[in-house]
Amino acid sequence: MEAAGHPHRRAGNHQVVTRVINGLRPYWLQAYLLVYTPVGLFADSRITAAWQQYLLGLLTFLVLYLAALKAPKEQRVQVWTCVLVATGFEIMGSLVWGVYRYRLHNLPLFVPPGHGIVYLFGLLAAQAPVVLRHGRRVAYFVLAVAGAWAALGLTLLPLLTGRFDLQGALCLPVFAYFLLRSPRWPLFAAIFIIVSELEICGTSFGNWYWMPVAPWTHIPSGNPPSVIAGGYAVIDGSVLVALWLAYRLGLNTIITRITTTMIPRPGPNLAPSAASRAYSGEPACPASTSRI
Repeated sequence: MEAAGHPHRRAGNHQVVTRVINGLRPYWLQAYLLVYTPVGLFADSRITAAWQQYLLGLLTFLVLYLAALKAPKEQRVQVWTCVLVATGFEIMGSLVWGVYRYRLHNLPLFVPPGHGIVYLFGLLAAQAPVVLRHGRRVAYFVLAVAGAWAALGLTLLPLLTGRFDLQGALCLPVFAYFLLRSPRWPLFAAIFIIVSELEICGTSFGNWYWMPVAPWTHIPSGNPPSVIAGGYAVIDGSVLVALWLAYRLGLNTIITRITTTMIPRPGPNLAPSAASRAYSGEPACPASTSRI
């Protein structure tokens, strides 16, 4: 009897594994980006020559290019625009302002495509099953985690790290506003996840470090600041402005879909049809009135 039961147990185990694989399949690209980020940062922490860092940068550009091919054309335009915009912010933040420094005192070549990876990860979140299924509850959960981290940075973490993280806490209201008011909220919720991973790994591996006190503003900072992902609200706004200018120059087919690809579509059918793949526009969430 026991031997006869083995095929049934194996069939049951196979069904469980199949359900798990099917459940994870919609997230494979996000998982790929989440895995590449710490692996790439660890590799950079072991690099001893500039040419090695250049190779890592070229590899990261290739990773971003291949991953972006899986996204709609409108999102690819946003991603590569983000790479250009974020590079300007990096030059300002690191080389000019000096609020953080990279370990070789340069701007590593992997940083611009790294910003593109972060932005692509955020764009993909709009159609993630967890967002479609749970909606705004995902935003509330992410905001609770961000708020708890910001509070710890002002209370308990200074006892362990010796740093009072006022800079991270000041980013929280900006992050909360965009997370709660913008129809692009899945972008910011997902960006908080990957930026938190990126910052914790990057500062732990020694790829970069944040100044204990920011130059010019003299605001104390954690290493990393807790809700620094709120800075992507500024980057995202800059990307939209850049594409709006492109629209003014006549590229209206891009800008007409820029926000619609970010709105989660309700409904049990998670697999897009051929028609929806050809045109990815969706109506705005009725609960959101802001078009930020």
